[in-house]
This record gives sequence, structure tokens and C-alpha cells, in this order.
Amino acid sequence: MTASDYSALCKQSPDKAYKTLFDEYCNYVYAVVTSKLRSCAAREDIEECVSDIFAEIYTKCEIDDEYEGDMRGYIGVVAKRRAINTFRILTKQAPTVSLDDESVPEIADESEPAQDSDRAALGAKLLEKVMSLGEPDSTIVIQKYFYNRNSLEIAKLLGMNPASVRVRCRRAMSRLKNIIDRNEFSL
Repeated sequence: MTASDYSALCKQSPDKAYKTLFDEYCNYVYAVVTSKLRSCAAREDIEECVSDIFAEIYTKCEIDDEYEGDMRGYIGVVAKRRAINTFRILTKQAPTVSLDDESVPEIADESEPAQDSDRAALGAKLLEKVMSLGEPDSTIVIQKYFYNRNSLEIAKLLGMNPASVRVRCRRAMSRLKNIIDRNEFSL
């Protein structure tokens, strides 16, 4: 849309001009804002910034009748500047710690790579044994103990009766306990 097209539409119907401008440049503005705010803003913040940009364009846009060019440049500058201001506001609110600051106490890393590695290996072995239970028992155990779903939710997921899910889960856990007790699997 050129500036002269926008001016002509504004003279006929400001609402129609605003709608046409929004329809034509919404995706462009959204892309500009997303590229600036993707790392620090929630989706709602991005959408609010886009709305603010169009509100600013509508209230401050007085196009010179002699200007014939495309409005994309003007809209892009407004979008970029508003997105940068929003970025500054959002990142200013976020607490930051400089590791070079001597007043900051040393941050202790409580993780131990050997222990983390052992825990990951143990989890992989346990998952392997759970998968050896077969379907639908393995899915029931995973849904119940890894995803904290109740019997009703699991039953809907698998197309079963909740009582059947509870019975199968109890039997599967008993079989899993036997596998662990037979020293096939050491904790």
C-alpha cells in the first residue's frame, strides 16, 4: 500500500483505511516484533506489542499528500523501535547476575557428573524393564508414574475401563518388582 492509497482511503473511511493497513502489514509487523522479542517475551507480550504498533501508526500517521512511496519502510521503523523498547522493558525487569561482580557470592554447582551419569543409566535400565512388560502395561506404568496421570485419564487415553487400568497397573508393578528382586536389575 502506498501513502497516497492510504490517504485516499482515510478520506473516504478511516476505519476502512485502518483495516486495510492492518490486513496488509500485520504479518510483516508480527515478524519484525517476533525477531526482536522471541528470546524474552511471551506470546501475549508479542501480540500486545503488535497492537501498540498499529495504535501508534493510526494515531500518529499523517501522510503527506505529495509522498507517493510504499508505507512498508515507515511501518518497519515504527515496529522495530517499539519492539526494541519492549525488549528493553522486559529484560530490565528480569533479574540478572553478573559473574564478574565481586559482591555476588560464588554460585555453587551442586551437580556431580558421575552421580548424574549413574542416575541416567539407572533410569534407562528401568525404562527398558518397564517397556519389557509389553503393551498396554508399559504405557499404563509410564503414564501413571512418569506423567502422574490417574486411572481415569489413562483409561480414556487407552480406551479402557478405569478399573481395568488399576488392576493392570497393580499386576505390572508386581511383575516389575519381581524383575528387580531377581537381581536382573540392580539399584
